[in-house]
Amino acid sequence: MKLGLVLRILLIGLLISTTWTQVASGLMTSECLKNFLHLTLSMEHFKDKYLSFSAVDRSGITWELDEALASQCGYTITYSSRNSIVFRASALSCHSHLEKDVFTVTIQIKVSHTSDMKNATTHLKSASCPCGPWSPRELVCETNYMEVSIWRDVPQTEKDIVLNEPEDWILSYQEAQGITFSAVRSSTFYKQQWMILMVDTAMACPVDGVNYINKTIIWTVPKYFQALCAGATGFKDVLVEAGVNLHKLSAEEMASRKYVLSNDLNTITVKIPIGAEGGFYKTSVSSGKHGAKYSINLFLEHQWEDNKWGLTKYTIIKEIETPFEQAELAVTNNSNLSARLMNVTVGMFLLDVELVNLTIEGTTVTVPEAIQHGYLTYEIRYANGSKIYVIQVSFDAPGIKKEYVTDDTREYTLNVTLKFIILPTNDTFAVPVITVSAVKDAVLPSARGYCDEDDFHLIITRGNVDQNWLPFISDQHLMPEVAQKDYYSLNDNGTHLFVSVPFLSSLVDYKDIHISGVMASLHLTLKDGITLANKKDFLISCRFPPSELIQCLPNGTVVITAIKLVRLADLDTSLLVLRDKQCKPSLVTKKSATFKFNVNTCGTSRKFNSTSITYENDVLYFRPGNDIPVYQLKFVCVYTIKHSADVKYENKKNLPSNIKPGFGSLDLSLKLFKEKSYSEPYQELEYPVVKYLREALYFEVELLQPADPRLELNLEDCWATNSQSQDSLPQWPILINGCENSEDTYRTVSHEVNVSHRVKFPQHFKRFEVTVFTFVQGTTLLQMQLYFHCSVVICSTTPLPSDVICQRRCNPGTHRLDRSAEPHRQGQVSSGAVLIRKEKMVRKGERTDF
Repeated sequence: MKLGLVLRILLIGLLISTTWTQVASGLMTSECLKNFLHLTLSMEHFKDKYLSFSAVDRSGITWELDEALASQCGYTITYSSRNSIVFRASALSCHSHLEKDVFTVTIQIKVSHTSDMKNATTHLKSASCPCGPWSPRELVCETNYMEVSIWRDVPQTEKDIVLNEPEDWILSYQEAQGITFSAVRSSTFYKQQWMILMVDTAMACPVDGVNYINKTIIWTVPKYFQALCAGATGFKDVLVEAGVNLHKLSAEEMASRKYVLSNDLNTITVKIPIGAEGGFYKTSVSSGKHGAKYSINLFLEHQWEDNKWGLTKYTIIKEIETPFEQAELAVTNNSNLSARLMNVTVGMFLLDVELVNLTIEGTTVTVPEAIQHGYLTYEIRYANGSKIYVIQVSFDAPGIKKEYVTDDTREYTLNVTLKFIILPTNDTFAVPVITVSAVKDAVLPSARGYCDEDDFHLIITRGNVDQNWLPFISDQHLMPEVAQKDYYSLNDNGTHLFVSVPFLSSLVDYKDIHISGVMASLHLTLKDGITLANKKDFLISCRFPPSELIQCLPNGTVVITAIKLVRLADLDTSLLVLRDKQCKPSLVTKKSATFKFNVNTCGTSRKFNSTSITYENDVLYFRPGNDIPVYQLKFVCVYTIKHSADVKYENKKNLPSNIKPGFGSLDLSLKLFKEKSYSEPYQELEYPVVKYLREALYFEVELLQPADPRLELNLEDCWATNSQSQDSLPQWPILINGCENSEDTYRTVSHEVNVSHRVKFPQHFKRFEVTVFTFVQGTTLLQMQLYFHCSVVICSTTPLPSDVICQRRCNPGTHRLDRSAEPHRQGQVSSGAVLIRKEKMVRKGERTDF
């Protein structure tokens, strides 16, 4: 009689989860291998589903297999390749039915779309496999449990009973030849009739023993180690064989795969080249880096005989996984330039990798969503079990960066991050993809410019490369929000950029000043909006009339703007002065200085000729410690009688620089006042003024402009006519050569002019009084409308000795054409109409006396 004992021991290890993220709806295949039922499920049939496994016992009760129950009852769930799930059940598993050397296992598999397994589809699989013949002692080291079975004769007589075998109780050692074992001993007691039978056994499985040298897996297993062979002697090898996935390999098959099986005195060694047939690579991630591990499911069977157990059959199922090895991914740009299509491949990948999303410009989208953004992705599989991913996207799709490089070339940059998932572990990793395609399609911005009297105008036609270029002038960024403050205009309609800059802007460079005008330049640069690198330069140069640089105002005020020339880069405009160095600019910019002063100040000189007064001064710049100016700009204001002309500048490289004279006008007025006090003149709406016999007419002649106290107004001739024309006849003399008419019974009376609230410079005024009797022919009073006229001469308050006219106040004996050889400033002025009547009409109740 034989007694069979089966002892299954939990081996500390990791059981692959029984819930999957990829599930199939297809069938499965089964195979009987060495007292195991081997059930294979294709992962391709379980996509996007969850699985659970249960064992069904003879009573039809299902036992859901978690990690603990699977280890206790002899079940294993693991990979056998990159696309298969393996369920393995021992012939001695808890819920198998063993009868006449045949064992039957029934498995229930549930498939669901959700992790809670609701609405699951149930598949039932029942399979039978032969088992045996059984050796007296069979030891199995599975990946997640240990199993030992012992067959012994039951003793028939008392003398055969062995109460104790001390050698069985020798402590089992956990290490043999430097290899760590997981070991356990047990004693089982059986009571039968008059005796108690104790069966002692021990079990040990190697935990490590695997090394990796020169791309080779070296698995070493000790022979006859103490934990299994205590008390036994006389060892004899019966069988040593190895294989993959419980399939035995012949010597020829091993040689073809370059496997090596060595059976030495104390060890059995298996050598497998990494990557050899029978194993498989699976994708792995370490510290976010993509790589792979090589995995192979080996088994080793060693049978030996000894004097204690007889035949022992020792089977080790060993899943070996090599360390992580980083694998570089190639990114290849196969863009079609003519079709303006980017075509980028990324790989190689193993088939356990799937693309799940893309990140474009910081936004993560799924693969279907990416298509809506213009990013098409697909995979290409190869016969060797690898694949690549292809990304196709238009050059003009959102997220494609366009950058001008040089000449006619633009670079298109694809910058996306691909996120992948590894099945079935659900580990993820990301692959940044950056590719650049150079295309000769650049259109640079072009420009045209022109100038008017006051401004530069630049019109820039946009190209296709300058969307992010910024306009700069003299390192100043042109922006609409500051344009008004800085006195320029800037408009951008998307296709054209319009820039207008005043001639006197600090953004303008001044090259030279010439009699023909001021040569000025505007240099506009388009810069990269990020790096501020110069991308395109535009230069417009124009010669401007200098009318805005000098103003000769009628009141004798001069406004002169001196500009800084590019050849004097170190000139400090705040240090510019006039001839009188105390006269400094009233307004300073980095490129100009403006002076405002009266013609009788700041060292201004003057000259006279027959028609005008000329004022001259200089704008000067002295370097510290030097009395010789390095900058001299001469300017002139010319005041003429009733004439004016434009201002022009002249600048020579050799000092001094000159401004062509500016011109002003001598403004005169002849007014009729109501009283001798000269406090209220007749206004324009009161003309014609009505006057009667013996009434006085009070006239005032005034030099209005320029307001130069060094000038003096003198009267030459004054006369009356009966029309507005100064030359019409008849004429009635009032003053001749500045003196009263000696032939007139009622002589003209001159009045002194003093300073008052209205009179600042008395020398600019002349007043005289005329009576109505002056205009009597014989004894007849003229009753008509008269106009009064005077001719004047402008003199210096300090005339030269040779200036006879200006030295005298009245010279009746000299004809005015013979008065002097000196030129003078002359002018004529007229009054409004005066209506002369014989007598004043008297209304009832009024009285008039003569």
